Amino acid sequence: MEIFRYSGDEFDLYGDGVHEATSGEPGYWRAPMAEVPLDADIEVPGSKSLTNRELVLSAIAHEPTTLHAPLHARDTILMAQALEELGTGIERVASSHNASDDLVITPTEELSGGVSIDCGLAGTVMRFVPPLAGLALGPVTFDGDEGARRRPMAPTLAALRGLGVKVSGDTGERLPFSVQGTGRIPGGVLDIDASASSQFVSGLLLVAPRFEQGLTLTHTGQSLPSLPHINMTLDVLTRRGISAEAIDSRTWRVEPGDIAGGEITVEPDLSNAAPFLIATIIAGGTVRIPNWPASTTQVGDLLRELLPRFGAEITLEHGVLTCTVERGIVAGTRPAGVDLDLSVGGELAPNIAGLLALCEGESNIRGVGHLRGHETDRLAALATELNRVGADVEETEDGLIIRPAPLHGALWQCYADHRMATTGALIGLAVDEVQLDDVECTTKTLPDFPGMWRTLLGEQDDAESPISLDSLLEL
Repeated sequence: MEIFRYSGDEFDLYGDGVHEATSGEPGYWRAPMAEVPLDADIEVPGSKSLTNRELVLSAIAHEPTTLHAPLHARDTILMAQALEELGTGIERVASSHNASDDLVITPTEELSGGVSIDCGLAGTVMRFVPPLAGLALGPVTFDGDEGARRRPMAPTLAALRGLGVKVSGDTGERLPFSVQGTGRIPGGVLDIDASASSQFVSGLLLVAPRFEQGLTLTHTGQSLPSLPHINMTLDVLTRRGISAEAIDSRTWRVEPGDIAGGEITVEPDLSNAAPFLIATIIAGGTVRIPNWPASTTQVGDLLRELLPRFGAEITLEHGVLTCTVERGIVAGTRPAGVDLDLSVGGELAPNIAGLLALCEGESNIRGVGHLRGHETDRLAALATELNRVGADVEETEDGLIIRPAPLHGALWQCYADHRMATTGALIGLAVDEVQLDDVECTTKTLPDFPGMWRTLLGEQDDAESPISLDSLLEL
């Protein structure tokens, strides 16, 4: 399968106007305005973070695993392909009780090298799979999209070298590079600086049960972003029968052991619920998200605490999260600006920033300096695009200062970043003539964002399904 064409100009993923440019150029998507209050049920696909963690663990488990309701989107397809390259058997099968197909993962007795891995723009692939490749026999080469070559990789590569795994590459600290696996990693004690991303920690902890001595891992940097994602990693390991725990706020221990398989149901991606719930604050009305877990390690659950600060009423009953706003921003209500520390929930920052640009008074987002190393430099991108539509946004060392102003339409650049795209769609609910230059980048974690957005707005969606995911995940 040609992954690189997945976001290319020749690939009309959605049809129904995505490539019908309104400004004379291909690929633009006009963000629809909210004309009436919302009243929608939005079923959010499975969590990318959980799906990819479970895929990695399934590949090195001692028995097969069936994942129910996993995400089928670009990031998880890339992960599945990477694991299949290493010898893992993965089959997509129809589910008897979920809208999303199941995945049946059969681990191989011995991971094989002599292959190339396409990371796309997926941080989980480029940071979770290299430690796995150290257990393979033979060289494994990693590369990805142009944007992926700018994302930091030094902690993973330094960690592998510290564990005795040979790593080679021309760049030294970024893609592309090769891992020379020998079939075994001794493990033991290791220090890394994971200040740029918690994924550096999670990638090592996930594979550590297969290290001969397990792993005691210590973070040496001053700050550690997105700590809940590390807690998520410890949780999925523990649920698989592995002894995995936090010794303190910067040290973790994973014991060696057999990883259980069995049947696992993946939670919906709660962070991907953010644009749909925030849309309620902008448009008013009610949005319901089914299958919301009562307890979770996902940072998206912070939305239950954050959104009431903007006038939203949040309830969770019988697994359905309901967000209601009596009078939205488009009807004249302007929530006050806020000061937010999003250090533990940085992935929510782009959508929240879009909301703050529509609020009343100055706002400050803090603790998200690490977003400069995500799919793009998200702080620079948010400042540029929000200023482009008329806001007054200033970058700080670790965040953004947002001073609302009258907004106007413009071509919103997405930077191949799904969260930049959904932020542009949110602005477009209240501002006419906002167009996204690359809505297709949302396929990273949402296979049909435009279709979901039409459902959100109560528009009739008679278009045929634009692409069969069976053709995307032929495993």
